[in-house]
Amino acid sequence: MGKVYFISGIDTGVGKTIVTGLMARHLLACGVDVVTVKMVQTGCDGFSEDLDEHRQICGGVRYPEDATGLTAPQIFKFPSSPELAARLEGRTVDLERISDAVAECAAAHDVVLVEGAGGLAVPLSEDVLSIDFAASLGWPLVLVTSGRLGSINHTILSLEAAKARGMRVAGVVHNFDPSADPVIDADAVNVERRVLARLGFPPIVICVPRCSGAPASWPDVDFSEILKSNH
Repeated sequence: MGKVYFISGIDTGVGKTIVTGLMARHLLACGVDVVTVKMVQTGCDGFSEDLDEHRQICGGVRYPEDATGLTAPQIFKFPSSPELAARLEGRTVDLERISDAVAECAAAHDVVLVEGAGGLAVPLSEDVLSIDFAASLGWPLVLVTSGRLGSINHTILSLEAAKARGMRVAGVVHNFDPSADPVIDADAVNVERRVLARLGFPPIVICVPRCSGAPASWPDVDFSEILKSNH
């Protein structure tokens, strides 16, 4: 079975999709057979728009699992938490379908990068948060954050929540945010490393540089420090 990583963030809009795509791009360049999965996609009708972005970042690669729905096992139209989006359609989020889809992808690939929806504590059901689901399956967490004002608070709370649930944290990815003050941004990286160490996690912080979002501008980011203990 391939290794599964859970890529989540301190909030929505922090850059999980870009980071997941860039991680897959790095692994592909290293010759690793990697596939990405969007655990739950909301605000979408049809193929997952986040998966589309992953594929574009990786040069347009497609997988057989895209056609069978394994890489986007749950899609809902309303742009909200998965629990609310599913409820508005008279449905519930099928957690077993998600775990089975990821397991099937892991059986066929060396690495599976599972992108969450929103932040760590987004509800999947009335009783289950995204972090609870990922922790129950033993997926190591890659937490995406940034240096924008307020991020340190959200980062610390997210890491403490992971610690409380016994999750392994593979590392933090500090994403570029154009709204971040340069002084705060630089300090945030140091704080993130200190908090990781204090909580007993590897003090690994990977910084993603500015990019315009155009295909030719995607940076080649080295994520090997996060992944080296397994590959």
